[in-house]
Amino acid sequence: MTPSDRIRVLLTELYPDHADVLFRTIGERLRKVYVPPAQGDYFSEKTITLITYGDSLRRADEAPLRILHGFLNSHINGEIDTVHLLPFYPYSSDDGFSVIDYYAVNPELGRWDDVQALSDDYRLMFDAVINHMSAKSEWFARFLADDPDFAHLFMTEHPENDLSAVVRPRTSPLLTAFTKPDGRTVHVWTTFSDDQVDLDYRAPSTFLRILDVLLFYVEQGAQVIRLDAIAFMWKIAGTTSLHLPQTHAVIKLFRAVLDVIAPHVILITETNVPHAENISYLGADEAQLVYNFTLPPLLLHTLITGKAVKLAAWINSLPAPTPRTTFFNFTASHDGIGVRPVEGILSANDLADMIAHVEANGGRVSYRSLPDGSKKPYELNITYVDAAGKPGISPDEHVKRFLLTQAVMLALAGVPAIYIHSLLGTRNDAEGVDRLGYNRAINRAKLDADALQAELGTDGTFRNRVFSGYKRLLAERRAGSAFHPLGDQRAFTLNGGVVLGVDRRSPDGAERVICLFNFGDRAETVMHAAVGTVELRPYEWRWIATASDPVR
Repeated sequence: MTPSDRIRVLLTELYPDHADVLFRTIGERLRKVYVPPAQGDYFSEKTITLITYGDSLRRADEAPLRILHGFLNSHINGEIDTVHLLPFYPYSSDDGFSVIDYYAVNPELGRWDDVQALSDDYRLMFDAVINHMSAKSEWFARFLADDPDFAHLFMTEHPENDLSAVVRPRTSPLLTAFTKPDGRTVHVWTTFSDDQVDLDYRAPSTFLRILDVLLFYVEQGAQVIRLDAIAFMWKIAGTTSLHLPQTHAVIKLFRAVLDVIAPHVILITETNVPHAENISYLGADEAQLVYNFTLPPLLLHTLITGKAVKLAAWINSLPAPTPRTTFFNFTASHDGIGVRPVEGILSANDLADMIAHVEANGGRVSYRSLPDGSKKPYELNITYVDAAGKPGISPDEHVKRFLLTQAVMLALAGVPAIYIHSLLGTRNDAEGVDRLGYNRAINRAKLDADALQAELGTDGTFRNRVFSGYKRLLAERRAGSAFHPLGDQRAFTLNGGVVLGVDRRSPDGAERVICLFNFGDRAETVMHAAVGTVELRPYEWRWIATASDPVR
């Protein structure tokens, strides 16, 4: 079936009374879209993504996007080829995820010219925050004013309807009351906060309006588009309103449209849910990438316990990459470490131990509401750098433990992604939490660019040791086709589970690397048929070609 045929079938499934008109309308719009050329093969061992806010680095009287661009070019050009710019649009809350205007660059960050300049040197990932937008947006104001062009754009609900089955990612109310200019009250679906009003995809006009946004992002140079909080996008009272078939159909429709006009553009879904639910979005006709949400908490559990048995078993349960789909591997992002993805993998005691570890290292815990009114841990808020520490250890051991976790992430099949604060060795921003009043601020620090560069350039500082060690890891990974994101992998454990092994092979089988990781605090002697005897110091890792020479 061609992408055009898929579009027609999916439109008939979602909007049967409007399918023909929608199909013609989409065709007309696609004829007007300018698509910048692709920047190389995305599925390559050289593809490594940096996740960052546009203003993670600051300097007085200079646009943050320009500061970021300059830093990347001078410090990590050659190790990073893709930049995920977290929402850089005007916003009203949630550090950018409550978008006021999808078509504008936040003037506090820079201009579209700055985004274009970045896209000249790096492949760009844009956020499409399209489950919801700001309650302070012009679109929502026009909705409240009964503007006919916006009358069906946002999801309303009668409060007396049964919404008890709806899966909640937060403890805030699901519905928020808003007053229209004529005094009438309307209750709007607000999955995440009362400032984030949910869009209503039951209306064909909503789909078209958001499709226009995605096509605009393609025109502006987005070669990867992240679909934020996508699992909640189609809502029906009396259901969980999570992962509904219509949600999958909408994503498939986005994919089919892009396959017509820009087949090189990658869709990635952000669904911080149990593993089986997360990977349901990965498919030949859906998303080419899904976030590997299970990896961050399970890897942290492995570091805490010093045992890799559960991690190895989980790696071997992952579906094999296909020529067009794989995982987006990461350990840290702008959000916390989600714990829902390890439901069914880790026990309640495992989770309790992890929470205690995070709190002992200065972290926080965020909760979600259950249908019975109780609360349950949702995510752990801590930098991954501090999550890798433990009270009383030396800086040297701390750096080794942290880089060990990153070496595992980089070795796995899939596309690796690194949060800027992991790369830079940033510690918990407790002052930010106190000042801003929300837990996620602990991992969203804004750094003075000049002070940062001084620390990075001073041998022996914590930042310098993390940053220089990380750059060596990146150089090694990019050098070997055995680390191709679509290659094979098999995990195993040695020495009573203390040592994790990952056998990686290039898609053509020409290169093979045995990756060994010591999660113990003692030296280990490892025996493996392919590489012989290997000595591993505490928290040491080795990536060894089958000829026993380290990958260079």
